[in-house]
Parts: sequence; structure tokens; C-alpha cells
Amino acid sequence: MDTRRGASRPGGALRRTARELTLVAVLFLAYKAGRQLVAGRAGTALANGERIWWLERLLHLPDEALVQAPLLAHELPVRLANSYYAYVHFPATVLCLVWLYLRRPAHYLRLRRALAALTGAAMVLHVCVPLAPPRLTALTGLIDTGRRYGPSVYGPPDADQLSNQYAAMPSLHVGWALAVALALVAVTAGRWRWLWLAHPLVTMVVVVGTGNHYWLDGVVAVALLGLILAALPRPATVDHRCVPPVVGPSRPHVVPPPRRAGRRRTTKVPTAADVRLRPPGRG
Repeated sequence: MDTRRGASRPGGALRRTARELTLVAVLFLAYKAGRQLVAGRAGTALANGERIWWLERLLHLPDEALVQAPLLAHELPVRLANSYYAYVHFPATVLCLVWLYLRRPAHYLRLRRALAALTGAAMVLHVCVPLAPPRLTALTGLIDTGRRYGPSVYGPPDADQLSNQYAAMPSLHVGWALAVALALVAVTAGRWRWLWLAHPLVTMVVVVGTGNHYWLDGVVAVALLGLILAALPRPATVDHRCVPPVVGPSRPHVVPPPRRAGRRRTTKVPTAADVRLRPPGRG
């Protein structure tokens, strides 16, 4: 099915837009339902947070406090980190999806499927394994930088009806950022395209430094995304090196006429001058 042809028709474009909005609404309602399923399991989420913190120490992962401490040295860095966490994650994903939808439909479809599959897998883990973030786990010693310095996207955990704050693993911030960066690397050219990977790297530092995620939250998100992308078909790409060159109109092949059979070369008759110039002894 030609995505560009379907999108060029008004009816096809409206149907595709309605389908995309329906998918977003279904995912949002499913996420809301997951929030209600984990209500009342704060004790389990806090205990799991302590287990993850001890597991990271056993794996010799760096302490999350080592990332947060430099941010707390000055108010500007911590506010920038909070703003990046609050205002970059979702708008950057939406802008990338819109641009791919208009310019690279095949890559848009793959990214949309990857984000939907990653979000679905994350919701299953959020329900089965509720996990409190480091900012809510006293054992970590991390503070909630959003509530102390602002801006903050969360309210009190027990009274928050819009988001599930006990859903730290996997980190959708890291997973979505990496999916967006890989999609942009695939559709852009040149060495500078690898700078798109700065988005997930900065996101990883931000979510850890603000106390919203553990290191393992990002690691699990990257592993899940890798499995999802390996299972999804790759968009068809055209290799310009394999395209045959453009050939102009062919010219008729002209066959030279055959030589006449009875025609022979005449033997040159020596003249008197040739006889006089001939060396002696060679008669």
C-alpha cells in the first residue's frame, strides 16, 4: 500500500488522522487504567525501589547521587534539568512524529509502532512491578528537585490522579528519546546526524539527576526498545548505487557493407627511377 498516495487524498488523510488520534486516546486511557490498578500499592513500590537501589550497588553501578550533586551546586543547572524533563520529552516526540508523518511516512509508521509497543510493555511492567522512583525512596538520599526548585510535573503521589508516580521501570523518557533519535538518524544524512543521539544521553542524565529514575530504569527501556526494533520490519530504502544509469534513445546499428569478392589490389609496377635507385647486387 502506497502511504503517500493514500495521504494525498482528502478522505484517506482524514481516516489516517482519525486512526492516529484514536490510537493516542486508547494508549492514554490504558495508562490511566494502569494508574488505578496500582493504587494502594505504595508500600510495595517503595520496597521495590530499595531492592533496585541495592541491586545497582551489587552491579557496581554509579550512585545516582553523584549525578544529582553537581546539579544542586547551583540553582540554574537544576532548573534547566527540571525544565528539560518537563518540557522537552513529549513535545520533541510529537514534533518528530509529525515531521515523519509528512516527509517520511514509512519511517513514521515504524516509529509509531515502536513507541506503541514500548508503551504497552512498560504499562505491563508498571502494573506487575510497581516501583517508586529514587526521589520517593528515602534509602537513596536523593531529593525531588522538581518540587524543591521547580518546575514540577507531579503533585503529591497519593493525590495524583493524572500520572502513575510508582512506574519508574522502564523509563519511557529514555525509551522514547532513543526511539526518536534513531528514527532521525535513519532519515538524515551526513556525519552530523549522529548528534541526534545527544537527546537520549541528555535525557538519561536528566532523569537520574532529578531523582525520577534509577540507572536500571533506562537500561531496561533501551533493552526493550532494542527487542522491539529488531522485530519490526525496516522501511524500504533505495540504494542509489544500484540504480541503472539513464540511457538515451538507442541508435540503429549500422552494418558495414561486405567487400566485393572479385576486387584485388593491383601490383605496383616499378618505374625507371625505382630501378636506378635500387642498390646494386639486389636485382
